[in-house]
Amino acid sequence: MTERPAQRTPNRQLAALIAEAGFSNAGLARRVDQLGLEHGLDLRYDKTSVTRWLRGQQPRGTTPALIAEVFTRRLGRRLSAQDLGLDACAPVYAGLEFAATPEEAVDIVGGLWRKDSGSHAELRKIAFTPAGLVVPSRDWLIGRADDRVGRADPGAARIPVQPRPPSVRLPAVPEQGRHPARQRPGAERGPGQRVSAGDIAALRSVGELFRTLDNTYGGGHARQALVRYLEHELEPMLRGTYGEQTGRRLFAAASDLTRLAGWTSYDIAAHGLAQRYFVQALRLSQAAADRAYGSYVLVTMSRQAVYLGHGREAVQLARVAQQGVGSSAPPVVQALLYAVEARGHGVLGEVRAATSSLVRAERALETARPGDEVPYWARFFDEAQLADEFGHCHRDLQQYRAAAQHAERSLQLRAPGYARSRLFCRVVLASARLGLGELDQACQLGAEAAAQAAEMRSVRALEYVRDFERRLEPYRDAAPVRGYRDRVAALG
Repeated sequence: MTERPAQRTPNRQLAALIAEAGFSNAGLARRVDQLGLEHGLDLRYDKTSVTRWLRGQQPRGTTPALIAEVFTRRLGRRLSAQDLGLDACAPVYAGLEFAATPEEAVDIVGGLWRKDSGSHAELRKIAFTPAGLVVPSRDWLIGRADDRVGRADPGAARIPVQPRPPSVRLPAVPEQGRHPARQRPGAERGPGQRVSAGDIAALRSVGELFRTLDNTYGGGHARQALVRYLEHELEPMLRGTYGEQTGRRLFAAASDLTRLAGWTSYDIAAHGLAQRYFVQALRLSQAAADRAYGSYVLVTMSRQAVYLGHGREAVQLARVAQQGVGSSAPPVVQALLYAVEARGHGVLGEVRAATSSLVRAERALETARPGDEVPYWARFFDEAQLADEFGHCHRDLQQYRAAAQHAERSLQLRAPGYARSRLFCRVVLASARLGLGELDQACQLGAEAAAQAAEMRSVRALEYVRDFERRLEPYRDAAPVRGYRDRVAALG
């Protein structure tokens, strides 16, 4: 890998930690390479590389964070790149930790927001790691809500403001006590200001706005605007002052918006970054004392695992979510949890387990009543969504007639505002029609989906269409397929 020119000062911090850890130069290089593989990186460091670092050269990209994680695992204490005398770059490992305290959670997620809103494109290239799902889900399951999150007393210790990376330039915040007329227009709030009920309401409204944009136009449409909002508006609130009740509501809103940032990242195929957002949303839900919402974050993580083909992990996440909320959750939530488990079994080809989970989901939804109190985040799960889950599962299990029936029902019931979900379901129906030998109908449905995907900023939408096209390959010389290709080519 390309390195920066050597510095004149030897890196004594790194040398001291190598001695403390008992590493040889070759041993350290080998461990960095192995850790890189966990994150989908093909690194080729050796003992000569370590010698260069000791002489003062700075490794580029994500390597400083990897080196820091190697020492963290060896020495049993959290070490940063700066502790090793290295430049702080994109946090490859940071974000997968399940923080011990709300303060640490704010530090971690705030760091992600700042990096993501900056020019650190490598952050969006970090690979998804199935191994990174185990510890956070376990810690959430056995953990409990934090005893105290309030910061109402101006004299109390506040969540400290962490130093920002030199490469990130933020607009200046107004000084405390400055007359409002002298503040520059559009200035963000400063850390330490009191959080109000109006602030929480604004956060909820922002969440609804970005959810609507995501459902209609895809995650890539306004993702960066959302991340910048989190950095410039939400982080100062989390570092502000608030009582216990307001604090719980603040952390709940932070969890929701962080999950949404992860969801939009997932939709543009930034899977490693999305995974980190989901882990931190899970931790923030614990600070909010909102066990049910934590189960929804796990459901989201399970959906990502299904999409990436990690069926076993998807099932485990869904079951942890079920354990975490128990039988006290509303029927709609229970149905959601069972349906997501079914999707994992479907990916694995486990017919009996998938069918059993789908039946439980259907029965749970049947017990729901109009007057039931349903969390806002679960209200999307209705008959249309359940039919969609059935359709996906039957398609994955190659039960095409059932898949077609359920996909058609979902499309009939689904509201137009869920444009991306309707696109996914249309592709499922197209694949089912293809599996039934109905080539003309399959190509017609596929072309409609491709036209929709062209209007969205969603990698997932494009991948659904490409999956359908891969299924068309055995029929590539048939007239309907040639017509499909012509229609798609005309989309430009």
